[in-house]
Amino acid sequence: MVKIINIYEAKTHFSKLIARVMSGEEVVIGKAGRPIARLIPYEKIPARREPGSGIKSIVVSPDFDAALPDEILEEFEK
Repeated sequence: MVKIINIYEAKTHFSKLIARVMSGEEVVIGKAGRPIARLIPYEKIPARREPGSGIKSIVVSPDFDAALPDEILEEFEK
């Protein structure tokens, strides 16, 4: 269970909280015992995406551009 740090304590000890986050810890800031924010380490390098990697996972039906049935089309036109 993550300990919730109240806002006053977070303001008072902000540099210490930043040091904890820099060491890999997640800090949860709360108000009246309820969590409202998370301090987490910043990731400098986003995950690299590979173009075309999902090409075999997508299936397009041969009739994807066929006209909608009248009862469904009527619902869109309301």
